[in-house]
Amino acid sequence: MRTITATEASRRFSDLLDAIERGETVTVTRGNRPIAEIRPAPRRTGRSLREALVGTEPPDEAFASDVVDAIAALGEDTDPWAAG
Repeated sequence: MRTITATEASRRFSDLLDAIERGETVTVTRGNRPIAEIRPAPRRTGRSLREALVGTEPPDEAFASDVVDAIAALGEDTDPWAAG
């Protein structure tokens, strides 16, 4: 595992991301103390989603109705995704 200072990480951020993308885990230090460990993000797939949902109850029959009611409560003039 590679160790770099926070200053070096800042100056060479693109190189740092390249190393992490290749599978490296990097420890970032500040004042000779480890403050972060950066590692590749786990890859998510449909299979991992299915595995995560094993044993989870499906939504009940009222779920769709609850979603419709929640949207109606926002009102027609409300766009929750509009930049504000």
